[in-house]
Amino acid sequence: MAGLIIEGVMPGSIAEELEIEPGDRLLSVNGNRLRDVIDYNYFTSEELLVLELEKADGELWELEVEREEGEPLGITFPAPEPARCGNNCVFCFVHQLPKGLRRPLYVKDEDYRLSFLYGNYVTLANIGRKDLERIKEQRLSPLYISVHATDPLLREQLLGKSGILPILDVMRELAEARITMHTQIVLCPGLNDGAAFAQTVEDMALMYPWVASLAVVPVGLTGHRKKLPALTPLTREFAESFIKEWGAKCEALAGRLGEPFLFLADEFYIKGRLPFPPLESYGDLPQLENGVGMIPLFLSEAEQVLEEAEHLGPGRVTVVTGESPYRYLAEFLDRLCEVTGTVITPVAVKNRLFGGAVTVTGLVCGRDIVEALQGVELGDLVLVPDVMIKEGEGMFLDDLTVEELESELGKPVLVVESNPFGIYHALLEAAGRENR
Repeated sequence: MAGLIIEGVMPGSIAEELEIEPGDRLLSVNGNRLRDVIDYNYFTSEELLVLELEKADGELWELEVEREEGEPLGITFPAPEPARCGNNCVFCFVHQLPKGLRRPLYVKDEDYRLSFLYGNYVTLANIGRKDLERIKEQRLSPLYISVHATDPLLREQLLGKSGILPILDVMRELAEARITMHTQIVLCPGLNDGAAFAQTVEDMALMYPWVASLAVVPVGLTGHRKKLPALTPLTREFAESFIKEWGAKCEALAGRLGEPFLFLADEFYIKGRLPFPPLESYGDLPQLENGVGMIPLFLSEAEQVLEEAEHLGPGRVTVVTGESPYRYLAEFLDRLCEVTGTVITPVAVKNRLFGGAVTVTGLVCGRDIVEALQGVELGDLVLVPDVMIKEGEGMFLDDLTVEELESELGKPVLVVESNPFGIYHALLEAAGRENR
């Protein structure tokens, strides 16, 4: 029977008119059985549709639909259950998690469908021939692919799995089918750097424009790597040397290909204490969600906010952040204080849950915020970046909710967008000026 359980029906939609309800199961569209929401989107692209539906009581309906081009049916479905990852990557972050977190955090997914739908990175090490054919037939583009190394033996070492399809063969097949790919390398000093890294970069560049971008992110190591392979953390010396060599090569590669292609994660510049390249060198920011270009974008938006900010009068606000972006946030808030007249205190939260080597804002947990704010004069309001909160659930990685944080601190807590505009709009709201 299979099919898809319907999660929601939009009011006033075609689906509501047809008396389709949440809990019904959509079995097929124009005779095509549905495996997931991708099939639904693919097979409902036509204007004339025949839907096979199983009602919650088991009754089977056949519905004919004629609609305007592009008019949605108004049906929503749960996200696909992710396929489990069969790799044993030497740098796998899930293997480095402490005990006691939410169960879903320990699930390793490796699903090309989630790569297409949500931009999740996948290695394609577990992909089969049917999956490849489906990607090409249904035009599942773009995909986000973790390459790490193109040398087959080195890649197997990094992924902890043997007998996998050579990644270059898979990607060339996808490129021939005109599937766009955004790629990444998790750089592990002493493993996939040096000549192996240079070869991987060149192999990716040769598949441009179908390989549209390549991000390099440093390996992330927590304080919970018990009985795991020894890895070298990113040091200031390595970051500085790497940027001096590859920063120039990024520019040369952009000149050769006609647009920016190779991007170094912000963490390299933060760790190496070197200035960032100009924002325009990041192109249209294709790797922003991968931690590439976030600080340059923040600095650019900070200047825009400072130009439009107005005096708001007395007030005191606390802003929490991870340790990595603290310097840039503090400099912006110092200038924003002068313009608005509001005292804004930034607080860098040390990550005790994952260990001091983890400094990004998105992995800060609620209990660490509570500890970091002990003895701090919080003022009227505490601002928390939205990247610390699981979307739609209102809680931190350690399950502390925003409401519980408010109770612990004895102060209102406001979740804001993780950019200068989010902070400034929160100040306006606190001053009663948001709708002026």
